[in-house]
Amino acid sequence: MSSENMETFTKSNLDRYLNELSKEYKKLGGRGIPVEIVLIGGAAVIENYGFRDMTTDVDAIVPAASIMKDAIRRVADRFGLPEDWLNADFIRTDSYSPRLNEVSVYYRTFSQVLIVRMVTEEYLIAMKLRAGRKYKNDLSDVVGILAEQEEKGKPISFEKIDRAVSDLYGGWARFPEHSVAFIHSILEAKNYAEVYKEIRESEKDAHSVLLAFEDAHPGALRKGNIDSILEAGARQGSRQSVLAQLRELQEQQEALPRDSSERAPVWKEDR
Repeated sequence: MSSENMETFTKSNLDRYLNELSKEYKKLGGRGIPVEIVLIGGAAVIENYGFRDMTTDVDAIVPAASIMKDAIRRVADRFGLPEDWLNADFIRTDSYSPRLNEVSVYYRTFSQVLIVRMVTEEYLIAMKLRAGRKYKNDLSDVVGILAEQEEKGKPISFEKIDRAVSDLYGGWARFPEHSVAFIHSILEAKNYAEVYKEIRESEKDAHSVLLAFEDAHPGALRKGNIDSILEAGARQGSRQSVLAQLRELQEQQEALPRDSSERAPVWKEDR
């Protein structure tokens, strides 16, 4: 989890690297064979939205053809990038779905051969919620996307997100509980700007806690013990964990006066 020597990708330099990738692909014999990749995660966020200006990895659905792998390595060598600067490692994670290619949208074509598509809007939110990592940008990205879509006059409703979750994963059954509580709560509260800052700071704190734990106990960090480590770190630190913030937000919403004819708070539904 070390953050040392990580390359940072922005919209401008990522587009440059993709353009160079298309040129290398052509040189290696792909001139008459257009190829398609699908950007997901942080790369899709920075290409589509302004609230986040960089990412440290570029996850994508990438053809397994050796010519593409060689082109990726050549770009890495030329610009001093990690050899796997563009990779499909995410297909081994919980957020992967074989339907991602179907729901992606066209972005642009580089050098007439590299067709770039990406996952956006409610489908990107669904992926972020499925991952639900408290030490990455997952929840803050959800809030940022919701905020910018609202500013564009194209708000994303729970119904759209629910449909995306169904399309990609067949429903909410295997989603982290805190992700489900979060999306219901934030859509009801709609205080996106305020929550974004709080959640992003908490994610940074969580990342620092895990880095410190890994330094103190090399090899002991596991997916199954991350929550307990973050909870312990939150008790020792000055800021709350993401989970604690979600609990506080839920309690605040429950305390609001409601007309007796209103239905129960939405975060208690579809758990």
